[in-house]
Amino acid sequence: MSRISHIELDDSNLPPPTPEIEQERKVAMFDLLEDNSFDLPKRDDRAVPEGPYRVGLSIRDKRLVFDILTELEEKAAEFHLSLSPFRQVVKDYWAICESYFDAVKNMPPSQIETIDMARRGIHNEGARILQERLEGKADIDTDTARRLFTLICVLHFGG
Repeated sequence: MSRISHIELDDSNLPPPTPEIEQERKVAMFDLLEDNSFDLPKRDDRAVPEGPYRVGLSIRDKRLVFDILTELEEKAAEFHLSLSPFRQVVKDYWAICESYFDAVKNMPPSQIETIDMARRGIHNEGARILQERLEGKADIDTDTARRLFTLICVLHFGG
């Protein structure tokens, strides 16, 4: 079972999210748990526990931390990734999301569609960066990367 069965964000040190950010978070978590692909690649020097996995995401010491446990809550892996490669794309993502949230309230559908296309493009870029950063650590498909990127944005927003 190469998948995530539970996801938890450590947002204890973050300011309360706006309603829009909370909605982004809920949708990403729901979609992620409904359908995802997450596997820990085999390592030469040690056995890798099989999934499904419980994933904790947090930001500690200005690093993105993936804490991976088995279903029995035994440690499977932990990755610490630099936030630097994500900074600009997260900033761009929240800027375009803000435009999108505003557009939905008072713009015609054609303009909303244009902004949403730009938002998806930035989202895809963030997912690509995440897949690159996880290379050799975890194997994830594009949809899983997109949903995890949204959750990284939620954590990054407050940090």
